[in-house]
Amino acid sequence: MDTLQSMRIFRQIVESGSFSKAAEKMDLSTSMVSKHLSHLEHYLQAKLLHRTSRKLSLTEMGEQYYQRCVIALDDLEEAKQIVSQGTIHPQGTLKVTMPVWFATRSFAELLVEYRRRYPKVNLQLSLDNHRVDLVGQGFDLALRVTTHLSENLIAKPIATIAFHWVASPQYLTQFAKQSDQLWEQHKGLVPTYTPLHHPFTDTIASDNTLMLYQLALAGQGVAYLPGYLCEEALQQGTLQIIPHPANRKHTLYAVYMNREFMSAKVRSFIDFMAENFPQCKNEPEYQF
Repeated sequence: MDTLQSMRIFRQIVESGSFSKAAEKMDLSTSMVSKHLSHLEHYLQAKLLHRTSRKLSLTEMGEQYYQRCVIALDDLEEAKQIVSQGTIHPQGTLKVTMPVWFATRSFAELLVEYRRRYPKVNLQLSLDNHRVDLVGQGFDLALRVTTHLSENLIAKPIATIAFHWVASPQYLTQFAKQSDQLWEQHKGLVPTYTPLHHPFTDTIASDNTLMLYQLALAGQGVAYLPGYLCEEALQQGTLQIIPHPANRKHTLYAVYMNREFMSAKVRSFIDFMAENFPQCKNEPEYQF
């Protein structure tokens, strides 16, 4: 039998003062209540109640066990309420991993709005271009742009993000002065954290997208960057899109473990991002 249920029934017997009243409140038969008490006494190897035709009374051991039983059951109920609140109302620490290029003012503004809506959620953000082990490193979810999804993870599409080859006007002006303007003659600013096929021999490689972005602004070559990161620079003209077949849109996913019960904090973040993350726009292309 369920020993925890037997403890609840024992408590009800004591507080009701009879087996029949306890059975009524627990929606059980009197015989089932009696069986639970017998199970508990057998489990404890101690007699808990003196039972006569007229009244019930606790044994010395029964009195001590009852006091402990009340504390234990109340603690379990309180713990249940705390956990239940976490599945209904977003609260607690939410650990999220995402690419480095999310370190933008526009994404920070999104987080400000999320925190305004859900002030009881504490965000712990890890920005890393390398894929991490959600379970092994204790993350609740990841924001990823990927075409290879693990079978043991759930991935919810959040938005589409455009990636472009971009360069500064100063760099493109100097490049245009060269004879035989071939693509492979460009200076490449290339990532080391993801496979990227390119023809460049003159390159600067980095595992940090923000460094590649700054190098592109500084006129050091062409970089393959998310439009989400360089949107402001494109609008201001400090970077320009280079027309190329590799310029394309990729899906941003919220990736999380396949759990039967998703916490409210995880659900709130995913739903918020799906609702508010800006979809990629049709940025103008610039000829050079």
